[in-house]
Amino acid sequence: MHIGKPLILRGKPFVISAPSGAGKSSLISGLMDRFPDRLAYSISATTRKPRGNETDGLHYFFKSLEEFRAMISANELAEYNQVHGNFYGTPRGPLDALLGNGFGVILDLDVFGKVNFDKVYPNAIGILIVPPSAGELERRLRHRATDDEATIELRLRNARDELAFAEEHGKYEYTVVNDDFETALEELIAIVENEMQD
Repeated sequence: MHIGKPLILRGKPFVISAPSGAGKSSLISGLMDRFPDRLAYSISATTRKPRGNETDGLHYFFKSLEEFRAMISANELAEYNQVHGNFYGTPRGPLDALLGNGFGVILDLDVFGKVNFDKVYPNAIGILIVPPSAGELERRLRHRATDDEATIELRLRNARDELAFAEEHGKYEYTVVNDDFETALEELIAIVENEMQD
């Protein structure tokens, strides 16, 4: 991945990572609702096609493969990866603008993306969301009833690999155990509030 020198930043980037089924999306949504004037969400660029009512510039920056490759060549991405045949990445321009205006910026990255992001933004605050146990994660994935058995098994394997990678290679200042949603949300809010006051 490309490494570049970021702007002098006033805001703080918060990278939130979690295995599938740990409740990350709901927690991020609750966190954003609590600080509507102080937090912003980093919108990713992707080469995948829009789904449903997804809007360019709101849900993702939808790019052609050629456009995405041009962004890579121009060092316009803080990190990028290929997932299920499509590229995803974090555009640096909008991120730097938000940070420069003093916003805390929430980034939803997996543990592998976090390592690459840290090379460009070493001041990023890492927050790892984890389930209370592997058994509870499996229960949640089955309870969603959206995946077949093979997909559930794949998600569980990926979760084990991601958590092991995070423990060995990740830089996460905080770990939030999402056992009870409201408790986990309050813990997440307290972390961000404390960091934004530093």
